[in-house]
Amino acid sequence: MKISFQNVMPEPLSSIQHGEKSIWGASFSLNKGEKVVLNASSGKGKTTFTHTLAGVRKDYSGDLKFDDQQLSEISPESWAKYRSRKISFVFQDLQLFPELTVKENLEVKNLLTDSFTEERFKSMLNDLGIDDKYDVPCKLLSMGQQQRVAIIRSLAQPFDWLILDEPFSHLDEGNTQKCLKMINDRCDEIGAGFILTTLGDLHGFNYDRELNL
Repeated sequence: MKISFQNVMPEPLSSIQHGEKSIWGASFSLNKGEKVVLNASSGKGKTTFTHTLAGVRKDYSGDLKFDDQQLSEISPESWAKYRSRKISFVFQDLQLFPELTVKENLEVKNLLTDSFTEERFKSMLNDLGIDDKYDVPCKLLSMGQQQRVAIIRSLAQPFDWLILDEPFSHLDEGNTQKCLKMINDRCDEIGAGFILTTLGDLHGFNYDRELNL
């Protein structure tokens, strides 16, 4: 699935002066399989970008498309299909169910997609150092632990694109590298791409493309 921007400008950011390299107001396309980093300081629109791609925000001018489909014209029913098969997210607020255990949070997604076995989930949790939290309610986890759960959950579905909004903000460099490897390996496994927003640290990863706000 190709993502195309043509002169897209969020209304809340229209009065702000954007640099010549900014994606806002520019025309470009992102092709399936690309590994992309979106680099910007706070207040430049990273979360606005994420929420716009998720269909949460529609207050923008210009054209934004998935292949030939305008995002502004996608019905709620079609959005459900896109978000279960074409595009996955890790939002800044993570959107975990705090009262549910790690296992239950992962199962909620997996019941819809039937992507991973319980053994694979446990292996992924072990790889990220949180296998002992499997039966612990997410509200009792640290923010860094919750971020790792949210990343694993986002991988448990088919997708062409994985969109991650500052997913490593509460992780040390060692755990960040483990998460990046897991994300990259899963994308390679299914031929998908990802867009990762960051405040500036590229974590030494060899991205295909860097975007700026």
